[in-house]
Amino acid sequence: MFGDTAGLWLAVIALGLYHGLNPGMGWPLVVSAALMGKDRADFFRALGALAAGHFLAMASLLLPFALLASLLDWQKQIREVAALMLGGFGVFLFVRNRHPRFLVRIPPSKLALWSFLVATAHGAGLMLAPIYLGLCRAGGPDVSHRAASELIARNAGIAIFVSLAHTAAMIVAGGSIAYAVHRWLGLKFLSKSWFNLDRAWAASLVLVGAVSLAAILAGGE
Repeated sequence: MFGDTAGLWLAVIALGLYHGLNPGMGWPLVVSAALMGKDRADFFRALGALAAGHFLAMASLLLPFALLASLLDWQKQIREVAALMLGGFGVFLFVRNRHPRFLVRIPPSKLALWSFLVATAHGAGLMLAPIYLGLCRAGGPDVSHRAASELIARNAGIAIFVSLAHTAAMIVAGGSIAYAVHRWLGLKFLSKSWFNLDRAWAASLVLVGAVSLAAILAGGE
């Protein structure tokens, strides 16, 4: 999975779809904003705010890794640390299993800020870090002969593109559910079909971290 560039991009998209389907990432708030608004534009404004916050959360985590990934002599160690951080954070969420209290103090009108903070608090960007580092490693021939500034710029470009691709997939998934609930299914769907993915989310962090670490150790580089 982590040795093939196409597979890595598929993982970015798959995680975006997974994040979008998770109610904890905010699609119910888009439904709420649309129901409280006066026209259909309120739905898309809320969806845009959700996307902006999620994108910023991804990019703000991946861009520092763009700098670290330019340290060619330490790439294996950096990837190992990212995988261990991800798995460790998953274990922490699994044991703690409650949402940060400060999130309830953010008003619904500040959906972009809420999206940024909830994605950060849940380690959504951290989940992308091992995949992103794999893309940095897989991309481009003869990277060892590139100037550091060029390599950092290239890695930053990949970080932005990963964040955009992931956020687009997340919005497609979450937005589709939100639109269906708003237009056809109604609020009864939320009361009867609500699903809590907190435990599954924590377990998926651990799983992605473990798979990443195993792939790094198996590569032996």
